[in-house]
Amino acid sequence: MKDIIDLDRYPLDQPQSAACLALIDDCKARLARDGLFNLPGFVRPDAVSEALAEVLPVLASNAFVHARKHNIYFKNSVPGLAPDAPALREFETSNRTICADQLGPSVVIQLYEWPPFARFLAAVMEKPHLYTMDDPLARTNVMGYSEGQALNWHFDRSEFTTTLLLQAPTSGGEFEYDQDLRSDDDPNYDGVVDLLEGRRTPVRMPLTAGTFNIFKGKNTAHRVTPVQGQRDRVIAVFSYYDRPGVTFSDEERVGFYGRGS
Repeated sequence: MKDIIDLDRYPLDQPQSAACLALIDDCKARLARDGLFNLPGFVRPDAVSEALAEVLPVLASNAFVHARKHNIYFKNSVPGLAPDAPALREFETSNRTICADQLGPSVVIQLYEWPPFARFLAAVMEKPHLYTMDDPLARTNVMGYSEGQALNWHFDRSEFTTTLLLQAPTSGGEFEYDQDLRSDDDPNYDGVVDLLEGRRTPVRMPLTAGTFNIFKGKNTAHRVTPVQGQRDRVIAVFSYYDRPGVTFSDEERVGFYGRGS
């Protein structure tokens, strides 16, 4: 794994070392303060290049084009809101997605399945264990965004999201977020409307290739701005759960990937 991860800078292979324990503490602190943290240069440049060589041909020839209109909640209705409520304003999201069963023994899969990686994530998230998914499609995805494509405003369903940027676009394609826009006790519909109508200023966070990110997006609104230029934005998404054996239903697979298996 030393050829993939910069283990000198991020010693995940030495979990009890002073350097790794300090890294975990730093990541915990940033996650608590900012709701996210980045590890730039986590994956070495040569490994990023190798990963791109593996995924770009598949994205070009055999990806599922995921295009949909949605509101910030990814729900058809929200109790207490009229169907035409401003907080339910719809936007369009579009990208190309490839699944774990299309990746073979790639750099992305090697990283996802490396046990110290999951143990590091569990330590940062203060969980006893984190497990890879059993789902052959959903466990790891790679998403490509071409010119004009974007991931629009939304809240995540899951507690946290784990990503690795493989390629930044020429311009655009930047991650924006409005931290803790809502809470479990307060949906803050007025604040949501202000964000959607441009009266709030989200934080914009440009990323470089090889950057690993953990993001808590359940109550933090976020999006990826439209990509500009001829170079795609390419990002890998890793799915871990606090229980083993998790899979999606066939209906969920069809909705996300256009096929049930």
